[in-house]
Amino acid sequence: MKVVILAGGLGTRISEETGLKPKPMIEIGGLPILWHIMKTYSNAGFNEFIICLGYKGHVIKNFFLNYSSNFANITINLENNKSEILNDVLENWKIELIDTGEKSMTGSRIKKIQKYVGNENFMLTYGDCVTDLDVNKVVDFHNKHNRLLTITAAQPKARWGSLDISNGIVNSFKEKPKGDGTWINGGYMICDNKVFDYLNSDDDCIFEQGPMDEIANNGEMAAYQHEGFWHPMDTLKDKIDLNKLWEQDKALWKK
Repeated sequence: MKVVILAGGLGTRISEETGLKPKPMIEIGGLPILWHIMKTYSNAGFNEFIICLGYKGHVIKNFFLNYSSNFANITINLENNKSEILNDVLENWKIELIDTGEKSMTGSRIKKIQKYVGNENFMLTYGDCVTDLDVNKVVDFHNKHNRLLTITAAQPKARWGSLDISNGIVNSFKEKPKGDGTWINGGYMICDNKVFDYLNSDDDCIFEQGPMDEIANNGEMAAYQHEGFWHPMDTLKDKIDLNKLWEQDKALWKK
């Protein structure tokens, strides 16, 4: 299956970073979060990617066009203006970078890459979340439940501490506990090709609203509940926290 990554949004909640680059290009350990996400799929054996570009898509294009020269050792002879790559840095990736419009919503972006997916089922995720998810377990779950759409449900770490209070006395205090029993759509989805029938290419088509509501109401959505590590890149604090995990060799998504 091909992996479709939504990488065209504005990323307004982390505008400190997205003034010059798209959100998926915010770095963890010197590499874009987009690269980390692709590594998760690649380590599971999925190496064909369709990246839906929009806002500042040229930054993502330039990253991959210059991938080898950016990460390899190079000899440059200024006398004859020739260069030589001393060690190729290669990934077993085939990447299709598709401009889906700067102002397009998620449903529109997905519909616009339908011809690149063809008649096959496909994986789908956002360009801003890292996880230690075993992707192949989601594939097995999807095949077992035989629904049009399988989402990965996650429980994010709470933003604030949790208090248990009775009669004005604090019985317990938990500093930013993981979730509160609520599951959210963590991305890392698997889509039957018929999901395209629920979408249109109008810029205001939002996958997470009308289309996903309809799929769920038709009993065609399954949820793989991932209880492991999952973390978004939504705010500057998220960037700081994720980079700290990387620097301390505690990046659970790293294989």
